[in-house]
Amino acid sequence: MSAPRGGPDALAPAATAPARPAGVRSALAPWTWPALLAAAVWLGLFHNLGAIPLFDVDEGAFGEATREMLARGDYVSTWLNGEPRFDKPILIYWLQAASVRLFGLDEFALRLPSALAAAAWIAAIHAFVRRFSDGGTASAAAFIAATSAGVVVIGRGAIADALLNLFLALALFDVYRELVDPQPRWRRRAFFWIALGVLTKGPVALLVPGAASALAFGVQGRLANWWRAARDPVGWLILLAIAGPWYALEHAARGDAFLAGFFMRHNVERFLVPLQGHAGSPFFYLPALLLLVLPYTGLLLATLPGVRWLRATPLDTLLWCWFLFVLGFFTVAGTKLPHYLLYGATPLFILMAHRRHALRSRAAALWPALLLLAAVASLPLVLRLVVPGVRNAYVREALGRADVFDPAWLAQAIALPACVLLLALWPVRLRGDGPWPRLAAAALACSYALGGLLLPAAAELQQGPVKRAALLARHAGWPVHSWRINVPSFSVYRAAVTPATDAPRPGDVILTRSDALDALPPRLRVLFREGGVLLVRIDG
Repeated sequence: MSAPRGGPDALAPAATAPARPAGVRSALAPWTWPALLAAAVWLGLFHNLGAIPLFDVDEGAFGEATREMLARGDYVSTWLNGEPRFDKPILIYWLQAASVRLFGLDEFALRLPSALAAAAWIAAIHAFVRRFSDGGTASAAAFIAATSAGVVVIGRGAIADALLNLFLALALFDVYRELVDPQPRWRRRAFFWIALGVLTKGPVALLVPGAASALAFGVQGRLANWWRAARDPVGWLILLAIAGPWYALEHAARGDAFLAGFFMRHNVERFLVPLQGHAGSPFFYLPALLLLVLPYTGLLLATLPGVRWLRATPLDTLLWCWFLFVLGFFTVAGTKLPHYLLYGATPLFILMAHRRHALRSRAAALWPALLLLAAVASLPLVLRLVVPGVRNAYVREALGRADVFDPAWLAQAIALPACVLLLALWPVRLRGDGPWPRLAAAALACSYALGGLLLPAAAELQQGPVKRAALLARHAGWPVHSWRINVPSFSVYRAAVTPATDAPRPGDVILTRSDALDALPPRLRVLFREGGVLLVRIDG
């Protein structure tokens, strides 16, 4: 790598990093953080990966589209229950299809590409921060990423977002290299990552790096350099060579329906108006941000004032412009979903790592972890108190199953907050690190609570009956239609398309919900009923 041209401080650590107290060494052994990071990646992304049912609607839709891709032998267009699906480009489906070919059609195979992408995302953060800051901050940034609630959830989901976040991070890391050391190889490699992102989730993969980099170059007074890099013809050829063929083939196969479905509805319309009921106030992403970075909410609040140092170094400039653009853009967008904010979370992970020694209070560091673990532990009690008063029959039946929370689940759920509380109260001080090592230990407990307790319980409540109904229908060989229920995972587990029907007829086997039962013909036979999910046969 050639010497940077951005001045002697161009590669300096972000200005938000407070110095460790002089003459004080960390109490932790050198091998501790690599071991903790490996544990964090395992607990956050791979533990229980294939042990819980697919969540509907998103995981079920991606899984069924992948299953139909393999069944049809059509590797250009995606279908969902026999209908064209225009939601996302093709790359994640190709990766899921390859995984299914290797391991068989199950939850592990469908989720593995996302988990590997999230692990690569974490590794990319570590490599970048180690190169442009120091090893301790690199380990901390990667650890924060691996144990943040938002990454744990999307990193183990059979959806496209972990893969997109990997490519966004890689692209903007090369944008930083271009900012401090302008060379064709950096911007062209950024175009390469953007192209893979465009093949993963569409125009947003070009928008975020393009707009964030324009802001960063502008703040640094180098907008002319950005404009020259953005017009690099070789870079655009790379992008078109990688992403263009699939878009051309899909347009040739689907024509204007692809343009209307993918570009207009799932991109332009998604920005202009709320789709599928996903609306929100202008302040939607403020509480979402505090939840997505759990258990680091206290550290985040200590980091955010560092925005006043936005112009301190090129690294500060890029990180803050990246986060602020994502926050601003999705705040004004019509459709709001919490995980959209993760497109700007990578810079926050790095900024929080730089600020980790600014935390001096154990209470400020550990209260978010305690609240999260207490909320998980109290879930059975909350459901027991709330569910009897729920009017909707389906919701009441789905959430009213006490068998989900067995003694082993309850024992673990109670032990985790107890351990973190003991960690907070333990009087022994770790020299030089303040509360940070305790927060890291609490974060591991939170990762286990999410991946080992909360997600399995939620999946069993919501999806367990769907999976068992599908396996029964598959074993019995019933042709099934769905009625007023949207659970594409049913088709994955049944290994067959499940078309929706507007007019159930005598002899049909119908998948439905308990709150839609009254709208069916009165003469029917219940074949399966659990958690508000029903299979019924309409009698003649």
